[in-house]
Amino acid sequence: VMAVLLGAGCSTTGSGSGDPDARRAALNANADAALSNLFRQVNGAEQLVNSARGVLVFPSVLEAGLVFGGSSGEGVLRKGGKTVSFHRTTSGSWGLQAGAQSTAVFLLFMTDDALARFESSEGWAVGADATVTLATVGANAQLSTETAQQPVVGFVLSNRGLMAGITLSGTRITRMNP
Repeated sequence: VMAVLLGAGCSTTGSGSGDPDARRAALNANADAALSNLFRQVNGAEQLVNSARGVLVFPSVLEAGLVFGGSSGEGVLRKGGKTVSFHRTTSGSWGLQAGAQSTAVFLLFMTDDALARFESSEGWAVGADATVTLATVGANAQLSTETAQQPVVGFVLSNRGLMAGITLSGTRITRMNP
């Protein structure tokens, strides 16, 4: 399962091309589409993204597991709406699990300090290098006001919308040069 997952994670952009420019363009287009989807599904997300110092967008993180599991995906870091670097996310897990899914993962760096720590790291791990507050949506379909006050805010979207009851702890993010 892990070998298949990690192999699939190497081609999540779907470009099928070894051309670095085409790969970067595909990652950027997929990030644009994922952000548009987030803005449609979560009231207040666009304002939160616009106020963030930096936004990591992983448009397609493939997760699979059968007792042991893992996830992998590629994405972009944007500052001021412009892509400044490309990144890979990976994680592993074990326990009662079976199946596979693809999610979009967004990490919003709300403070200059949180963004600087991320950018200066060789490999950044959720839980070890920073705590990520997963965004929750209240009964009125609005983000909680406490969410925007956290240094790093995360969203995880499935095809069915914002996911609850999940964790990003142990997720590792490294810079890549597509």
